[in-house]
Amino acid sequence: MDEVTAVVRDYYGSRLAGRGDLKTDACCSSEPLSPRLRSILDAVHPEVVNRSYGCGSPMPDDVDGLTVLDLGCGTGRDVFMLSALVGGSGRSIGIDMTPEQLAVGRHHQAEQARIFGHRTSNVSFLEGRFEDLSSLGIADASIDVVISNCALNLSVDKARVFAEIRRVLKPGGELLFSDVFASRRLPADVASDPLLVGECLGGALYVEDFRRLMTAVGWPDVRVISKRTITIGHPYAERLVGPTTFWSMTVRAFKLDGLEDICEDYGQVATYLGTVPDAPAGFVLDDHHRFIAGKPMLVCGNTAAMVGESRLKRHFRVDGDRTMHFGRFDCSGPGASARAEAPHPSGCC
Repeated sequence: MDEVTAVVRDYYGSRLAGRGDLKTDACCSSEPLSPRLRSILDAVHPEVVNRSYGCGSPMPDDVDGLTVLDLGCGTGRDVFMLSALVGGSGRSIGIDMTPEQLAVGRHHQAEQARIFGHRTSNVSFLEGRFEDLSSLGIADASIDVVISNCALNLSVDKARVFAEIRRVLKPGGELLFSDVFASRRLPADVASDPLLVGECLGGALYVEDFRRLMTAVGWPDVRVISKRTITIGHPYAERLVGPTTFWSMTVRAFKLDGLEDICEDYGQVATYLGTVPDAPAGFVLDDHHRFIAGKPMLVCGNTAAMVGESRLKRHFRVDGDRTMHFGRFDCSGPGASARAEAPHPSGCC
């Protein structure tokens, strides 16, 4: 067991009894939930919720009957929410490296199945590392959606993690996760400080390194959905990180062939059909693509693929193909100046 894993297991297994024990706000989510998601969360046992330490709410849309994998599930807050969303014919799988956290989720597993109206539990909890999902029986192209909530920063080999995620996703499958990102590379002795590691700051990826890493392992276009600046509020931690800015970001990427590293114009138009549950009026793909139901939108080739060739394709109509190229796609428009204020780890402008 490496040093970082030992720190993580000790911090989340022994030192933290609940969210009130956190020293910073890095692992605290402030993202609002839809009324349906709020009602589902209200049905999750308080012990599970109190011992969850996510920095976002990466809940995928329209996953009824699908198989969803949560990396770093902890006590299972998001796993249980997903179990309600995928229904009795779907599967919700949680992986974590901390036995004490998993024990809480397993203790409530049967009760949560009953609350959500399932004859048997559709949840599986597995103890292990994100870097080797095959050792846990996760086969190639077997997962529809992979989520994670402030846990991938804890990995000691992030390139291998993102390669593994791509391996296990089905073609057109989605990676949707929230995590902590940094404005610079931290010095090694700072990044390894036990407090910073436990609070998800030490392992935070420099946004440009994240972009490079994702491109190298097959994800040339990652989209930011939301971000917030983290206020550390702990004197010792603030002194260690110095001028570093940290963001909590929720990002998505799709397992698609042929995506390009910048936006290219093929004259394609995408129209949202208004059929995603809880989103009849419009669908938010990322921080600069909000589709209004029934309104055609000119999109770049990557965006056309994301909504026309992924698991979302039944909710969109895409007109045009890549037969004719018109040059680089102009991504400027509403919100462009605001997006420029912070680093944006995406192939799209």
